[in-house]
Amino acid sequence: MSREAVLNYAKREYDTDPDYPWAKHPNYAVLRHKGNNKWFGLLMEVEGEKLNLERKTLIEVLNVKCDPGLASILREEKGILPAYHMNKEHWISILLDGSVPKDEIFHLLDTSYHSTKQ
Repeated sequence: MSREAVLNYAKREYDTDPDYPWAKHPNYAVLRHKGNNKWFGLLMEVEGEKLNLERKTLIEVLNVKCDPGLASILREEKGILPAYHMNKEHWISILLDGSVPKDEIFHLLDTSYHSTKQ
């Protein structure tokens, strides 16, 4: 799964273009609602060590909002971690390294979009 696939999906499903708010991290893309500006996704490249992984290379992740009960269950799955730099109770990080199926990633992005709509 690539960041381009996520961005294309967000554009197609929600007519959302990414926002790049940080000069220090020009590749960090925020997905926001047009009406309320709330985030429903954040794409980042993070060093594996910062995610408590053995890999030292940069890893593309997608942060999405998730129900806390579901988040605790999902964090047991391969490729889903406590959110990097976000509230770990309500957000998860999804590795975009092929360990999580594309359909599941899109479903979690959909869930995040709908839970942040209000």
